[in-house]
Amino acid sequence: MIRDVLDRVGDKWSLLVVATLGGDVLRFSDLLRHIPGISQRMLTLTLRQLERDGLVIRTAYAEVPPRVEYRLTALGSTFVEIAHTIAQWAITNHATIEQSRADYDAR
Repeated sequence: MIRDVLDRVGDKWSLLVVATLGGDVLRFSDLLRHIPGISQRMLTLTLRQLERDGLVIRTAYAEVPPRVEYRLTALGSTFVEIAHTIAQWAITNHATIEQSRADYDAR
């Protein structure tokens, strides 16, 4: 049971979506623009999974053209600080990890 929760919150796209949403309400296109490398399909799947897990709320407006917005739930908001911490750690240590990989591969 714990494993499937850790799989979700440890998934790179889930982390990035939660960190990007933060306390904001964003449209799909805004999320797509702010998360480099994610495809439309992967963003759609990730948002659906996060919604199913109770971390994201999807609000669709009956307008022309249709408008859909995403925001974190109260539960999702408790994950923001953790997601930011992990993302910052990755940014800070990226060069060191890349160097370690290069050194390992050179052996």
